[in-house]
Amino acid sequence: MANNPKITNAAASAAADAVAVLVDGGAGAGLLRIYDGTQPTTADTALGAQVLLAELTMSDPAFGAASNGVATASAITNDSSANATGTATWGTLVTSTGTRVCDFSVGTASADLILNTVSIVSGAVVSVTAFTYTQSKG
Repeated sequence: MANNPKITNAAASAAADAVAVLVDGGAGAGLLRIYDGTQPTTADTALGAQVLLAELTMSDPAFGAASNGVATASAITNDSSANATGTATWGTLVTSTGTRVCDFSVGTASADLILNTVSIVSGAVVSVTAFTYTQSKG
């Protein structure tokens, strides 16, 4: 049986908004965490040896309303002192209580989250000037 669903812009926007609502779960703002190592197979897969390099605080709410399946993040607070030194390869959005919602690739090009450098140094400032979540339409 073929598995080739296609959804409308409205459905994609509703799905992106649902992810944003999950990130806002908990008593405080959600977090954007950046890791080294191999990205887990799914966001439900437990973390292994990956090292948390940086943790940035999202606004609350984290995203504005989605349009055409794209939710744009509100302001993201810098991590004023990176947790560890390493090469950023992937990241995750978590609730204020640490529940993972969505994982994504990190790089300097052709990644979900583009950084000016993937070389994170412990104690350095890490900033993200813009971030969008895009819900696939098919």
